[in-house]
Amino acid sequence: MTLRPTRRTVALGGLAGVTATVLGWRSTRAAAPAPLARVGALPVGREVPLSLVAAERTVALPAFGGRSMRLMTFLGGDRFPHVVRIRRGDTLVTTLDNRLPAWAEEMSVHWHGLRIPNAEDGVPYLTQKPVPPGERYGYRFTPPDTGTFWFHTHCNTAETLGRGLLGVLIVEGDETVPYDADVLVCLKDWRIGEDGAFLPFLTDEGAARAGSFGTVRSANGAAALRIDLPAHGDCRLRLINVDPTRIPEIGVEGAGAAIVAIDGVAVPPFPLKSWRLGPAMRLDLVVRAPADGGEARLVDYHAPQPVTLATLSGTGEARRTGAFDPAPLLMADLAEPDLLNALPLGFTFGATATGASVAEIADDTETPPLGPLCVTDRSFWAINREPWPDGGHARLPPPLAVLERGRTYRLTLHNVTPHPHPIHIHGHFFRVLSSSRREIVPHWADTVLLTPKERLEVALVADNPGDWMLHCHIIEHQETGMMGYVRVT
Repeated sequence: MTLRPTRRTVALGGLAGVTATVLGWRSTRAAAPAPLARVGALPVGREVPLSLVAAERTVALPAFGGRSMRLMTFLGGDRFPHVVRIRRGDTLVTTLDNRLPAWAEEMSVHWHGLRIPNAEDGVPYLTQKPVPPGERYGYRFTPPDTGTFWFHTHCNTAETLGRGLLGVLIVEGDETVPYDADVLVCLKDWRIGEDGAFLPFLTDEGAARAGSFGTVRSANGAAALRIDLPAHGDCRLRLINVDPTRIPEIGVEGAGAAIVAIDGVAVPPFPLKSWRLGPAMRLDLVVRAPADGGEARLVDYHAPQPVTLATLSGTGEARRTGAFDPAPLLMADLAEPDLLNALPLGFTFGATATGASVAEIADDTETPPLGPLCVTDRSFWAINREPWPDGGHARLPPPLAVLERGRTYRLTLHNVTPHPHPIHIHGHFFRVLSSSRREIVPHWADTVLLTPKERLEVALVADNPGDWMLHCHIIEHQETGMMGYVRVT
């Protein structure tokens, strides 16, 4: 379905009526959800210190089957992931201490999904000098938005993310009515071989196709995660996909479930049928928990048989007896795109000649796997036919586009490849409008899944000045060319 903007749909964001008609949600409050209330002015909060000591640490996660693995983490202990919770209005004052081995890459910390000043965005050379092993760096910012976010490196990301160097940042203050539970579910695979050692995190055949998949799946570091929820309670599940490659199709079996936020931004609640959750994407669900002793399942349908990601168990006396009608969240204070006066921009996501040839070789099952001596040029992917220069971030290309601050841009994201690409923009949110291949419920997102051969229409208001990355969040694609930046002046 293609939506044609009118002044009414522009004013309302086009979501409430579409949610009701496309997905058939029938709230007891109204036939069609009303526009969401906004969070209001940014309050003055406290200063929250955060010490991130990036180092190699031996960790025994439940998913490792009794083994201990040499991970990279920001904090000590056997918990995964590490979670930081603050309130909207709080200022996060972070000290990054790089204690990774000398052979490791220099590093920086990118705060994924946060609309913060460009200098705090954590992209080496583009927004800051990278932090060498043995040195420190400071970040200071006040997140303007509530929601579920995360942080990770932007140097040698395939290995650091593969070894677990990441954290989750939750900014509270968006609930209109308290839910009965608030639980994080963090999805990540681990590339572990039969000998118990890590497999290569970047392979030529994986990078030139859909990525190198993990061999051990986990949720919160466990292969068989069980979550106890208050029986018949309306429980918030914050799902976050931190995997570099896998794109699960999320569903819930055995319980009512509604989507209430996408990438941390509220939407009028609508029922979950299934949702493709690409790398770096987040999804907030409200689930009506089972009765005491009952179970429901969080599943991935993108497999020959549904894969259970977590088992949800109801415990105790029933919290609620009425029909399932989850309370909405408060809407972020985002500038609505002026679609009637938007300037058009096009971005084509494709393969380089090298990438196309490697993919073709890799499709031949009779050909042995490629080794480092077979292909020395690792520019497999490109945006608008321009790959990110080899040699890492240090060689900065010109921007993909220069945007005027305050203007609305309507972007056509065109995938000309046979593989999906979760496209992430730094420092802004897209308004996802329509697709050439599937029905779209308009929503806000900082990472949008671009399916094979798809044209996706999105819009944004360029209201955050600076140089902002635009890239695929399948990390092997990012690190082999599908990366660029836009400049907002």
